[in-house]
Amino acid sequence: MSSTKVYIVYYSLFGHVEVMAREVLRGASSVEGVEASLWLIPETLPQRVLDKMKAPPKPSDVGIIKPEELVNADGFLFGFPSRFGMMPAQFLAFFEASYELAASQSLAGKPAGVFWSTGFYGGGQENAALTAVTQLSHHGMLYVPLGYTFGDGMFEMCEVKGGSSYGAGTFAGDGSRQPSDLELQLAFYQGKYLAQVAKKLKS
Repeated sequence: MSSTKVYIVYYSLFGHVEVMAREVLRGASSVEGVEASLWLIPETLPQRVLDKMKAPPKPSDVGIIKPEELVNADGFLFGFPSRFGMMPAQFLAFFEASYELAASQSLAGKPAGVFWSTGFYGGGQENAALTAVTQLSHHGMLYVPLGYTFGDGMFEMCEVKGGSSYGAGTFAGDGSRQPSDLELQLAFYQGKYLAQVAKKLKS
């Protein structure tokens, strides 16, 4: 049997989601028989705007994916920063460009999860995930939440921790905070969990 392909497709403006995505990749890649890869969605902001925002350059080792290339994967993890409590415009534009795939239901039945970054507790830690589910649903993809399968780490109350039963998450604060060890552990776990589900569904 051919390997199970899991695509980690993400958008990261200031790098927090990228850190999470690389840990998700490590988790997915830890499952035997799974071939996981990182992909960036196209940027929609002009470079002059990115420069004014002091956004770091995009990584040179991650390719940019086109919507039609999604059909090559058996499962997905979509990562993004929250904007006003929901998926950012860049990701919405990417899904809008996937109209032909939705019309043909080419992605129907494929498992997908989401992970994210917000600035603070009220920035959409759960709402960002909930609004992303509408995109998956129109494609007929099978949304795979984490539930509380991560165990005690889901109930940690003594430190700041992003994420929930919907998926892995992190807090960026004013931009200086980076994902914590616990948040990265959850990201690794989510990558592994989704990869296991995708592998089972393909078998």
